[in-house]
Amino acid sequence: MQEKIYSTKKNGMPVLIGTILFLILGFVLTIVFAIKNENNPEDVLSLVIAIVGMVIILFGWIPLIGLRVLKPNEALVLTLFGKYVGTLKGDGFYAINPFCVAFNPAATTKLKQSGDVGSTPSVSVSTSDGATTTVAVTDKKISLKVMTLNNNRQKINDCLGNPIEIGVAVMWRVVDTAKAVFNVDNYKEYLSLQCDSAVRNIVRVYPYDVAPNVDTTGDGVADEGSLRGSSEVVAERIKQEIQSKVISAGIEIIEARITYLAYATEIASVMLQRQQASAIIDARKMIVDGAVGMVEMALDRLKENGVIELDEERKAQMVSNLLVVLCGNRDAQPVVNSGSLY
Repeated sequence: MQEKIYSTKKNGMPVLIGTILFLILGFVLTIVFAIKNENNPEDVLSLVIAIVGMVIILFGWIPLIGLRVLKPNEALVLTLFGKYVGTLKGDGFYAINPFCVAFNPAATTKLKQSGDVGSTPSVSVSTSDGATTTVAVTDKKISLKVMTLNNNRQKINDCLGNPIEIGVAVMWRVVDTAKAVFNVDNYKEYLSLQCDSAVRNIVRVYPYDVAPNVDTTGDGVADEGSLRGSSEVVAERIKQEIQSKVISAGIEIIEARITYLAYATEIASVMLQRQQASAIIDARKMIVDGAVGMVEMALDRLKENGVIELDEERKAQMVSNLLVVLCGNRDAQPVVNSGSLY
């Protein structure tokens, strides 16, 4: 199904004014000539004109059904007795075939997206038993604006089997109204389902953090890709995955962004301890490397300047004392030796 534009001019105001004048004419003809025929029952012409006026009143309002008002970036998919006749686009006041019906199966679907913010218009209808029922007014217009779909957070296992929670925001818009309305049952729900599926397909390829011997690109070579460190790459792959699925629904994916990423609550504390332990180990390695370098520098300087000659035993003791001072996590308490060094 390909989109075609419904060709009509923005002649809604002339049709509105003309229809109102036509109905007024019908009322005038009916009243005037009905009175005239009542005064002169043998005047057949007055009776015929009065009947014509009544027909105008009964059917002259039909063109009003075809009046449509469109705002910028709005469209109407029109069908005539079940046949697709075209899409009405462009802001303005239009008069179309009054028997054409706007069709949009996703009109009442509300997702967590920008275009669905706000309450649905409704009217109150009184029933025969006196009760009042609120009925939603369905707007069949299709928005052509860029919209943001923010799906619920999903719990997914990464490539290492760790459960994580991830949320994705997708910017999208309708580019082919005919495909969106006729190729899928409900293009909003279809998009939401494809977003969930694409996120699961892509996320399970990556580890949460950089892990050894993991191939995220599919080239057979381990790389450093991760959800936390390669969020831009992951988002781009999610966008392409969604676009490949929704192209048949006339939807264009503009951008996809990761809005939330964290370990699942059941393993969050354990992973935090793991990260803390890894950070402590890395910090200790750096401290030890620095301390060894400082000890080597101290021994070399003492030897070059000839300040003191130390045998191997004293060197070992000095190295031990310096490492304790430099690597300890508390301030050292010095012991003053007032006697001989030996």
